[in-house]
Amino acid sequence: MISTLDRIESLGNSSLGIIEEQRDFVRDSLEVLRATSKISNDAFLDAGTIQGGLSLLLNLISQGISEDEAFSQLEGLKSRAHQLEEKYPGLDEKVENLRK
Repeated sequence: MISTLDRIESLGNSSLGIIEEQRDFVRDSLEVLRATSKISNDAFLDAGTIQGGLSLLLNLISQGISEDEAFSQLEGLKSRAHQLEEKYPGLDEKVENLRK
């Protein structure tokens, strides 16, 4: 999911579609990985925090938070994604392998 978050380059109203697309990709990918037993239920639940964080970011941007605050939120998500990768090695690769 590190790679997914790295795809988000801007955080203004014009980026809402991209963020929503990435959130949906994370959601769908995690569901597939769990259903095919490629990740554990614990990994699925832990990684869901990234999906939730992207939803929160969408809401905050829609409400007009500053770009600096939005980037701060995104950096927090990236930090969390790195922690998840340490806890579940290969998670980022598994998610990205589902990208079409």
